[in-house]
Amino acid sequence: MAYTTDEAVTEELDRRKANVRWLTCTASYGDDGGGASPSASEDTVATVDCAGETDDGGEITVTGRITHAVDGACVRGDLTAKVDGKVVFRVDGLGNCDATGAPPVGGPTAGQPGPTTTVTVTRTVWCREDPGCWPQGK
Repeated sequence: MAYTTDEAVTEELDRRKANVRWLTCTASYGDDGGGASPSASEDTVATVDCAGETDDGGEITVTGRITHAVDGACVRGDLTAKVDGKVVFRVDGLGNCDATGAPPVGGPTAGQPGPTTTVTVTRTVWCREDPGCWPQGK
């Protein structure tokens, strides 16, 4: 989703003569601010945050929420792009979502499983009184 957002936003900024030198976007899925995972009945939402620079050194920022994306073709949601703090555009979508038969980004493809969530927990245990508790080197 971040790649598709980057491509769509760069194209739109260049169309508006912002002359993008570089732009990098990141996406966080299911970020509702409360740390809870969305329920199965909710649409997957990605929060996007992009930073970049114009050819003349202007600062580009793009923020928003994406509710739908088709890889390389379009993004739908709420996006705001600024150059040097001035809003260049605020849109509910970029690109043509009907232009490709590709599945939506993040959606399962035919015969393949859908996305999963992996949680990693790291726990540090301090046990200075028990020398047998220290990790062994390999």
